[in-house]
Amino acid sequence: MRQEGKAFIPAKNEQLRGLEAVNAALVAGVQRHAPTTEATLDIDATLQETHKQQALLCYQGYRAYQPVNVYWAQTGLLVRSEFRDGNVPAGHELLRILKEALEALPAGVERVRVRMDSAGYQHDVLRFMATGDEGRREIIEFTVSNDMTPEFREAVRATPQEEWRPLPRKRGEAAQEWAEVVYVPNVIAHSKHAPDYRYLAIREELEQGELPGMESACGGQQELPFATVVMGKTTYRLRGMVTNRQGEGGALIRWHHLRCGKSEEAHAMLKRELAGGRFPSGKFGANAAWWALVVLAYNLHMALQRLALPDKLKGKRLKAIRFGLIGLPGTR
Repeated sequence: MRQEGKAFIPAKNEQLRGLEAVNAALVAGVQRHAPTTEATLDIDATLQETHKQQALLCYQGYRAYQPVNVYWAQTGLLVRSEFRDGNVPAGHELLRILKEALEALPAGVERVRVRMDSAGYQHDVLRFMATGDEGRREIIEFTVSNDMTPEFREAVRATPQEEWRPLPRKRGEAAQEWAEVVYVPNVIAHSKHAPDYRYLAIREELEQGELPGMESACGGQQELPFATVVMGKTTYRLRGMVTNRQGEGGALIRWHHLRCGKSEEAHAMLKRELAGGRFPSGKFGANAAWWALVVLAYNLHMALQRLALPDKLKGKRLKAIRFGLIGLPGTR
């Protein structure tokens, strides 16, 4: 049923749905024994290169699979994970993934927040969260990296210098500044009932801007692999974020950046420490089952961390757990 040039996600069969049900039961069991009322969901895709001839090319030009994971920051658990071909964009059917993740959250969760990269910058996804699915559920607070459109860059250029504030960073990291930008995307500019969003811009001065004399030589300087904006005589690296949350912008930006820590660590554990990147077959379904089993193994490890391990082993990676606990019977 796959068609060349089109994203396609095969329907799950009974066995794969069964593995998802086991994972949901595991997550619910952890919640019963160590309940929490908040769920911050970090939704992100991860690429895993493979040499299987049946695998499809990803946007970076190599054969890969690209699962989408929903990470529950307060518990370290994966609420949901969908196995996908490498050519399926990270944002494809993301609203469905979000809805399924919300349904998969166990009882007792009263407040949900969401963090996503620019794959989640889709106005149906933003509206679903900002309006609580048009009033059918609680409003979800979110931060999402936005696209670097020409209109957004122009709004950043129009932001007065006095509006920019320092963004504290770790020692040795490049200095950054942030500002709240007056910006309304064209897609919602003419809608009377569009939700209110806040757009925050983050700029970082480049040590080396465009080289003098390169404007006309060789067609100009090559485009950098990240978004930039020229303000006055200074070139800045530019990032942006949209949110429906209140509060000081710098604090919201730092909270948004937290998604890049533990959720990416979970990706590394899945692919390397639990062999999720060692696909056993050229068949998509077999690899999807393999990935589902790896997710179960990961969540079991997180359940041990949260419920059973002694303090000296809490927070340790699986390699340390094997050395300090699992392998002990073999040494006696």
